[in-house]
Order: sequence, then C-alpha cells, then structure tokens
Amino acid sequence: MNFETILYDKQDGVATLTLNRPERHNAFTVQMAGELRQAWEDVKQDPEVTCVIVTGAGEKAFCTGMDIADVASGTAREESERIERETGKAFYHFLTAIHNQCWKPVITAVNGMVNGGGLHFIADSDIIVCADHATFFDTHVKVGLISGLEPVGLARRIPLEQVMRLALLGGSERMSAQQALACGLVGEVLPAADVMPRARELAAMLAEHSPTALARSKRVIWQSLDKGLRVALDDTFQVIKDHIACPDLQEGSMAFVEKRKPKWVPYRGGD
Repeated sequence: MNFETILYDKQDGVATLTLNRPERHNAFTVQMAGELRQAWEDVKQDPEVTCVIVTGAGEKAFCTGMDIADVASGTAREESERIERETGKAFYHFLTAIHNQCWKPVITAVNGMVNGGGLHFIADSDIIVCADHATFFDTHVKVGLISGLEPVGLARRIPLEQVMRLALLGGSERMSAQQALACGLVGEVLPAADVMPRARELAAMLAEHSPTALARSKRVIWQSLDKGLRVALDDTFQVIKDHIACPDLQEGSMAFVEKRKPKWVPYRGGD
C-alpha cells in the first residue's frame, strides 16, 4: 500500500504505522485521516498482523493535532464533507484503532510533543512508551475552540484534575513525560533512542500470543468502559463462552503440555 502522509510496514506479525509529516510536526490532515482509515482496515483484515506500533516521524513531535492550514483549503474541505456524507462522522473520527473498531493491540511510541488532536492517539492506545523529552498539552481553548473530544477520552485513563489541567490551561503549562508517567498517562519513559527498540520488544512479546485471544481481550476491556460493571461482566462472560469454540484454546493447552510453541489460528476482522 502506497501512502503519502504515513509510513506503513509489516514484519513478523507486527505492523508499524508512522505519522509522516515531520515538517508539520506530524499534524494530521484530511488526507492522513483517510490513509489511516485504510491502514487500520488493512490491519483488521490481515491475518498475519497480531499487533501495531504507532509512532511519529522525526525527533521533535509525535503529533500536534489537526493541521488548520489543510482544513482551510478548498480541496480538504470538500473531501471532509464527502467523508461525513458517506460515514456520518467527521474525518478525524478515523484516526485511531478504536475509532476504526480495530481490536488488535496497539503500542504507541511517543517520540516527541503531543498537542490537541494528537491526544486521540494517546487516549486510545493500549500500551504507551514515551521519550523522556516528550510533552503533552492542548491549545484548543487558546484559540477559542472547545477542548472536548480528547479530554473526554483521557478522562477514562487518568485523574480528572490532570485532564482539566490539559484542557483548561491551553498549553500555558505542559505535562512532562515524567508527570505523564506519574499520573498513568504513559507506561514507560525512556531515552529517545530506546523508545522504538522497547516498542518492538513489547510487540514481539504480544506477537507470541493467540491473536484471537488478544483482540477479544482488548475488545471486552475497552467496551466495558462504556457500560456499568454488571452489564460489562455479563457481556464479557458471553464472549468468553463464545471463545470456547476457538481452536486456540485447545492448542494453547496442548502446546503447554508438550513444551512447544503454539500454532495459533489466523485472526482477521473486528470481532
């Protein structure tokens, strides 16, 4: 697949998706959103892909949100309107795996600053490895916009006071990588040179496990956040019962007994 605004590579069961507009701090455009939508669909349908690493190009920024210059252009506006007519959603609702109902695990390797709409990728990530120079902030209110979608997602991950600081201070103060680690926004903080090797190490660990079990585990956990506890547990138990029919259940047990690596069935789709 050939893309202009992202890099997309697949190797050893791991897809790597790189936001590739370093000259614009990897700000996303309507075109990038469309390319991300295609990439996530390919991730869903490719049975060889078990998990995904998402990162940004360059050393300064992971993603600084929506590129306002792009949105203001006539071509981008027409494409944005077309996407909304076809899907009923704005183009920026197709950035992340969660947006695209892709349940394969996502490791986000934060290589630099994250602003505004870039926080979508953080809010929707499963595992986050962060460079020690990275910062997190949100400038929506600074330019008169509502800081809403990203903070609502973040409020399911970190304490409300930390969300409010990001949303209301408008970037006047930035959350450091160490502060992000302390409040649980990221899982690890490392020197910049170690971020991608660590992300690949984690991805290799994930790729050893049942792709179906991984995806279904992720799905029930994320979907539980939209439900009450009792409903979430009942729905999860139903998924567990349905999973009994998956060949991986028996294969995993047999491989353990026989002291060998399991041979998992391929997994595709969003279930």
